[in-house]
Amino acid sequence: MTAVLPEKPTRETRDREATTAPATKRRKPRNREQFVVMIGLILFALYSVAPVWWLIVNSTKNRRDLYNTNGLWFGEFNLWNNLSSLFTYNNGVFLRWMGNTILYAGGGALVCTIISVAAGYSLSKFNYRGRGVGLAVVIGSFLVPSTLITVPLFLLFSQIGLVDTIWSVLIPLFISPFGVYLAKTYVDGTIPDELLEAARLDGSGEFRTFIQIVMPMMRTGAATVFILLFVSNWNNFFLPLTMLRGSDKWTVGVGLYSWFVDKNQSYVDLTALTITGALISVIPLAIVLISMQRYWRTGVTLGALK
Repeated sequence: MTAVLPEKPTRETRDREATTAPATKRRKPRNREQFVVMIGLILFALYSVAPVWWLIVNSTKNRRDLYNTNGLWFGEFNLWNNLSSLFTYNNGVFLRWMGNTILYAGGGALVCTIISVAAGYSLSKFNYRGRGVGLAVVIGSFLVPSTLITVPLFLLFSQIGLVDTIWSVLIPLFISPFGVYLAKTYVDGTIPDELLEAARLDGSGEFRTFIQIVMPMMRTGAATVFILLFVSNWNNFFLPLTMLRGSDKWTVGVGLYSWFVDKNQSYVDLTALTITGALISVIPLAIVLISMQRYWRTGVTLGALK
C-alpha cells in the first residue's frame, strides 16, 4: 500500500488562499492606523476649541464667579450685563475700537490682495530684466519678521508726520511679500500661457486681460490671500501699539490690552469686560471665514471639472 503525498500548493492556490483570508486579519493594521489618526484629530480639535470654550464660559460670569468657580464651566449667568457694560463703558469706546480694527484689517487686506495678485501675475507671466532679483527680494522679505521693521517704520513716519494717524497703520498693511509670493505660485498653476496668448491675438490689452480673464480665474487664490491677510491684520498688535497714541484710533487688541493693564494701575477690575470683549472680537473673523468658503468651494469644483 502506497502513501499518498499532499500536493504542493501552486502559486495560484496560494494567491486564492490569500484573497480568501479572514477580512479581520487584513483590516487590523488599517483599523489601527485609523484609530491613531482619529485620536490625533480629536486632540487637535480639543486644543483648538478649548480657548473659545473658555471665553464663552467666562464671558457669562460676574466678577465674583470669575474667580471663585471652575474656569471651564458656567456660573451665574451674567452675559447680558457684561455686554451692556462692555458697549457703554467709557462712552462706548469698544465699538470704536471694533470699527477701527475692521477698517485696518478689511481695508488693508483688500488693497493688499489687489496689489499681491497684480504683482504675482507680473512675476509669473512677464519676462523683463530684474524679474529674478525681484522674486528673490520678495522671498527674502517675507522671511523677515514684521515686528523687526516696526521701529524703522515709526522713525520714518515720524519724519513725515504720519505717526498717530490711521495711515501709519494702513500703509504698512498694503504690502505683503508673502501675499505676492502666494499669488505668484497660484498663477503659475492656474493661468495657462496659451490662454493669455489667445487673448492677445484677439486684440485684448494687458489691463483688460488681467481684469476680465486673470481675476475671475484667480478668485480662489485671491480669497485665500485675503483671508490670510485679514486674520493677520486683525491680530496685529505691535504695529498699532507703536504707531498710535490716542485711544480713539486703537484696535480692539490694543484696547483690551489697555484694560487689562489698567487693572494693575487704577485698581479697577475690568477682567470681565476684557474677556467679553475678546469673545466679541472673534465674531468678525468667524463671519469672514464662513462667508469666504463659497469661493474655495467654487475653485475646487472648477478644478474637478477641468
